[in-house]
Amino acid sequence: MRILIFSWEYPPKSVGGLAQHVYYLSKALAKWGHQVYVVTCGGPDTEPVENIDGVQVHRVHSYAVSAPDFRTWILHLNLSMLEYAVTLLNSIDGVDVVHAHDWLVAYAGRAVKHAYRIPLVATIHATEYGRNHGLHNDNQRYISDVEWWLTYEAWRVICCSSYMEQELKNFFQLPADKIRIIPNGVEPEDFQAPASIREERGKMIFFIGRLVREKGVQVLLEAAPRILSQYPDTRIVIAGKGPYEDYLRAIAHGLGLNGKVEFAGYVNDMQRNRLYQQATVAAFPSLYEPFGIVALEAMAAKTPVVVGDTGGLREIVEHGVDGLKCYPGSAQSLADNILAVFNDPGLAQRLKKAGYEKVIKKYSWDAIAGQTAEVYKEIVNEAKSVNWQTDTWMARKRLSLVQEKFRNFGRYNIFGQERR
Repeated sequence: MRILIFSWEYPPKSVGGLAQHVYYLSKALAKWGHQVYVVTCGGPDTEPVENIDGVQVHRVHSYAVSAPDFRTWILHLNLSMLEYAVTLLNSIDGVDVVHAHDWLVAYAGRAVKHAYRIPLVATIHATEYGRNHGLHNDNQRYISDVEWWLTYEAWRVICCSSYMEQELKNFFQLPADKIRIIPNGVEPEDFQAPASIREERGKMIFFIGRLVREKGVQVLLEAAPRILSQYPDTRIVIAGKGPYEDYLRAIAHGLGLNGKVEFAGYVNDMQRNRLYQQATVAAFPSLYEPFGIVALEAMAAKTPVVVGDTGGLREIVEHGVDGLKCYPGSAQSLADNILAVFNDPGLAQRLKKAGYEKVIKKYSWDAIAGQTAEVYKEIVNEAKSVNWQTDTWMARKRLSLVQEKFRNFGRYNIFGQERR
C-alpha cells in the first residue's frame, strides 16, 4: 500500500511527542512492506529529501514571507506542503491513503483528499479543549474548530487511548464507528545505556517533556520540600523546553530550591538515556495527558515511574504493579508516591521489571503499525465500494455544466428557436 503522511514535525525537528510517533510509525509501516512518503517541515540542517529506513522523507519550508502569528505561519506551511505534494503525487502516480497528524496539517490533508479523491485518515494526538481545560480565547476556539473540521473530513480518526476516544465523542460529537484506538509505542533498545552509568549519587528525580502547564512540573516543584525533608541530597532534573520555563524557574526560586533543581533544557538521546539510568524515579505528574509516551520510555529504560492518575497515563500504569499513580495536581500525593519508591528498594525493583515487560509485550511499534495498516485497508476497501463525492468532484461537475452552456451559446435565438 502507498501512504502519504503529513506531519509538521519529524526528527531532527522535534517539538513534542508527535515527531517521535510519526518517525517510528512510518519506519514500522515501511518494515511491513508499505511505500511510505512523509511530507514535513524542513530545517536549516536537514536534507530536503532522504530515505530513512525505507521511508521517503520530503522536507519543505513555509513561505518566505513574514507571519504575524503561529496560525498564519502554519497556514503558509500547509500551502507549501500542498504545492510539494501535488508534484510528488503526480511523479509517483498517486497513493492509496493520506494520513494527517493533528490540526497543524489539516489544510494540506483535506486538499489532497478532495483534489485526488484519496481517503483521509487523521490522528488526533491531543485537543485544544483538553490542553487548556476549555476554550478561553479566539485563538483556542480557532484551533479547536480546525481540529473538529479535520475529524469531520477524515474517513477514520485514530486516537491513542480510551480517554481520548471519550474526549472526541463528547466534545466533537464523533460517532463511535469512526474512531479507532491505537496506542503509541516505544523501541526499548533506544532507551538503553551502559549499566555502568547507574551511579549511587543519592536520590534523583527525572522529568522530561515540554514545559507547559498541563505537564504538571509545577506540582513536582511544590512536592520537592516534602521529599527533601526526608532525603536532603535529592536532585531534581527537569529536561525540556517550553513557554512555562520562566514561570517554573520562579516557582523553584520561591521555594528555595536553588541548587536542588536543574533545568537541563533540550537533551539528546544519549543524554536522556544517561539521565534515565541515573534516576531513582521518573515523575510525570500531568494534569492532562492524552497518552503519556514518556511513561513508556521510562519503563523501557527500566526506571520506576510515578505518574498523574489522568488521561492515557491512567491506562498505561497499573498502580503498585508497574508504576505508581498520584492524584492529579496534588503535591502531597506526588511526594508520598515518590517517597514510597525511595523508601522501598524492593518495590522499585518490582516496578522496573514489570514496567519493562509491559513495554515489550504490549507497546511494540511493529504491532502498532499492523493495527494502523488495518485501518488503511478498511477505508481503501470502503472507498472502492461507495460513490463518495468530494467538493472537487462537485466543482468539476459544475464546471462541465458551464462549459456545456457556453458550447451551446449562440445555437438558439431569443425565442428559443435553433438558428439555421
